[in-house]
Amino acid sequence: MTKHSRSQTRGASRTLDALKRSKVPAGFLAAWNRLVANWELPAVPRRRGRKPRVPLTDLLPALTFHVLSGAGTLSEHFSQLFDEPLADSSWADRRARLPWAIFADLMQRVLRPQATRRQPGAFWRGWRVVALDGTQFSLINTPQIVDTLPKARTRRGRAAFAKITTGVLLELGLHNPLAAAIGRHGESEWALAQRLLAQLPTRAVLLGDRLYGVVAFARAAQLACRRVGSQFLLRASRTVKPRVVKRLRDGTRRVGLRVRDPHSPNRVIEWLEVREIRVRVGRQGHRAHELRLWTSLMDPRTAPALELAQLYAQRWEHELYFRELKRQVRRTAVLQSHTVETAAQEIAALILVSALIATERARAAPDHVPIVRVSFAKVLDWVRASWLAITQFDDIMTKRQMDTFFSRVYTQMGRCVTAPRRSRSYPRAVRQPVTRWPRLLHNQSTQGPLHFQIR
Repeated sequence: MTKHSRSQTRGASRTLDALKRSKVPAGFLAAWNRLVANWELPAVPRRRGRKPRVPLTDLLPALTFHVLSGAGTLSEHFSQLFDEPLADSSWADRRARLPWAIFADLMQRVLRPQATRRQPGAFWRGWRVVALDGTQFSLINTPQIVDTLPKARTRRGRAAFAKITTGVLLELGLHNPLAAAIGRHGESEWALAQRLLAQLPTRAVLLGDRLYGVVAFARAAQLACRRVGSQFLLRASRTVKPRVVKRLRDGTRRVGLRVRDPHSPNRVIEWLEVREIRVRVGRQGHRAHELRLWTSLMDPRTAPALELAQLYAQRWEHELYFRELKRQVRRTAVLQSHTVETAAQEIAALILVSALIATERARAAPDHVPIVRVSFAKVLDWVRASWLAITQFDDIMTKRQMDTFFSRVYTQMGRCVTAPRRSRSYPRAVRQPVTRWPRLLHNQSTQGPLHFQIR
């Protein structure tokens, strides 16, 4: 067994002081209690029969701990966390009875901004950088799921699995979820995004891809941003033809967007004014393409066009967040739940796990290092191992021993800093083209710095 010298112990203590010793969570339950500190369990209808032996205040963290832990059953992870037995059949019955309102209220109240201005990459010119995007999770083909959610049509027939769409409002600098909406009734990403706008934080700049770069969403985003003092930056759809109002000195334009009556599309009910940025993006020796952006930041002096174009490139962090969620936290291709309701619970637990991991990465990250450069996979491994260990030894360790243990864990996590990402991109192609997409025969990528030119 490896022994630690006195100098290592003193170094660990200094690290612990730097991480605000009194606020370091000692295991999963302590981290969970910090996350839900201001949340009160909503009223739940009483069921017939005797009172449940395990309260909801234990069931919710146990389900989240189960999703975090990976291998093992829910009953096993509940026993590890609370040292009490609860059979898998009892778990299935309790989860089937849980109202979705509990999970919706939990995510709405406990998911909140965590980034501070001292953390690199989390803010741009004093604005918190957030993004909105959606993804889909595959479900097991059980009769309950197939009867509730129809499979999508593809060119080869029906899809292999039913899908449940999830939208997430994300704090990009930490990969920290601020809000989430889950399509339990087959809602589209567009419909879920409309709900998430209501939870936009104050003084933030919202990034959105081309799905949201249409007039209807730009109008909804403008109303939501004005309500909380935020701004938006959207990639404009190619199909929208705006009217130029004024050309600005930096080459950008003030444009008017036609807001049409949804019941009478030929009738324009108002004009929405935004600033349009057209920029050519490319690498030396490769063909450039034009990027069209709409923003509510109208002043070129306080919001330079080139900086906004480079800021939009950070939207890709949202795709990396979904990869972490689906391929690293949940390593299976499909969710494990057998009904749509329990699948939504599993997704909610995944999102809560990502909020906990974002907190741990922020605590472990060295000063002046972007938090997203601390390896998510390695932090996840350290968190799983240390939190599992502390469930077995927390009653025999003194406060000083526990502090030393976690200080060493955070020190090790802080050393898991990845190299700066290479500036590269891959061509948009498919292996079996359907329309005009070029056919992909060999994987290839282009590298080198991107060049931006305002048009």
